[in-house]
Amino acid sequence: MAQDLREMFQKEREIQKFKLKEGHQERFLDKLDGALPTNNKKKTPIIYWLGIAATLVIALTAGLFLFNKEKPITATKTVVNAKTHTENDNGISLGDLSPDLQKIETYYVGNINYELSKLEVSNENKEVVDGYMEQLAQLDHEYKELNLELNNYGPNEDTISALIQNLQLRLQLLQKLKSKLNQLKSSENEQSTII
Repeated sequence: MAQDLREMFQKEREIQKFKLKEGHQERFLDKLDGALPTNNKKKTPIIYWLGIAATLVIALTAGLFLFNKEKPITATKTVVNAKTHTENDNGISLGDLSPDLQKIETYYVGNINYELSKLEVSNENKEVVDGYMEQLAQLDHEYKELNLELNNYGPNEDTISALIQNLQLRLQLLQKLKSKLNQLKSSENEQSTII
């Protein structure tokens, strides 16, 4: 039965072949070209040049802002690198062991980075900040060694607690630095009011 239907449809298609009128395709393409918008080549270069001009204005403004402003001394050493603590190319990190440890690591790394971003370093307190930054760099080096130990010997309670304590020490060190900088700033303000 299925073949009979197929044969019927095939015969019907052969009977009802339609032919388009002569020139139909050309007329259709002409109408299509007339209905579609044409590219105005005069507007494209203007938009292109305006984009370049806007980019230059933004770049020059940013450059003038950065160079006219007195350059503050910033702590350029990255003490906590998010990649070091979240994605280790050589193996696992503290956060990879469990969701709870991931939360702990994220909490400490986020707070350490936040404290680092709030540091106001000036010529007067640069030596104090550099001393603390050296200690933070040592703690970061120890953290990397502990992470290697974690990967080489597997997770154990001592290594995990040492990693967490390292993060805690860094945060405490930054908080001490913050209070030391506040003390220095208040003593400078007191000296300036006396004079």
